[in-house]
Amino acid sequence: MIEITSSKNPLIKEIKSLYRKKDRMKNKSFIIEGIKIVEEAIDNNYSIKNIIYTDQLFKTKDGEDFYQKIRSLENIVYVPDNIFKEISDTENPQGILGIAMYKYNGVEEIFKIETPFLLFLDGIQDPGNMGTIIRTADAFNISGVIITEGCVDPYNPKVVRATMGSIFRVPLYYTSKAMEDLMKLKKENIKIYSTSLDGSIPIYDADFKEGFILSIGNESKGVSEETFSLSDKLIKIPMPGMAESLNAGVAASIIMYEAMKQRA
Repeated sequence: MIEITSSKNPLIKEIKSLYRKKDRMKNKSFIIEGIKIVEEAIDNNYSIKNIIYTDQLFKTKDGEDFYQKIRSLENIVYVPDNIFKEISDTENPQGILGIAMYKYNGVEEIFKIETPFLLFLDGIQDPGNMGTIIRTADAFNISGVIITEGCVDPYNPKVVRATMGSIFRVPLYYTSKAMEDLMKLKKENIKIYSTSLDGSIPIYDADFKEGFILSIGNESKGVSEETFSLSDKLIKIPMPGMAESLNAGVAASIIMYEAMKQRA
């Protein structure tokens, strides 16, 4: 175990920097905070650079038991409560956080999946929506989530918290060449379905049994014209009520559930 008592320590400075996207990208690492999130990372054999704790952990429900689980690890660091408050991002910190490593997969890895069911996030920018989508993808055993350049960083602390640990189980594929990669996937006979209020096919009439990609659009602009142009079908969620639309996280969840039923 290492003990750090100064705010000027390089590790403390590094943790503070990880609240900025550019520094997360540079270091290929992100912050995980709270007993549940850190425990999920450990249980899923996720790569963790350091685990930082303070005395507050022992005042938190299940904190003592969790400390017994991590106490023998070589990468744990103790800091005083005042230092921990400087690096925590929560209103009521539990006294535990970690530095986890990025885990992006290349799009070419998708070709190895038999009958894939993937989500293509076309500019999702709300951390809550991103977190909900990843968590639901885990619940319904989705093959993975393709993240495009215009999306919120899935390793943003707010997104990580919203996934409730699912971020350690759902494969994430990052693309900086979205249309080019979609074309490659189409050539592998993977269908592309895009959500649209003007979609001609209700989701229960769409065929989700074969390999396909579901495109979920930006919260305000929807699916991009470029993605529409590559789509095999436009699908919609029938809504007999008065609401004109659903937010991206809810819409994605409803369609994932329908697809799971068909593929069961």
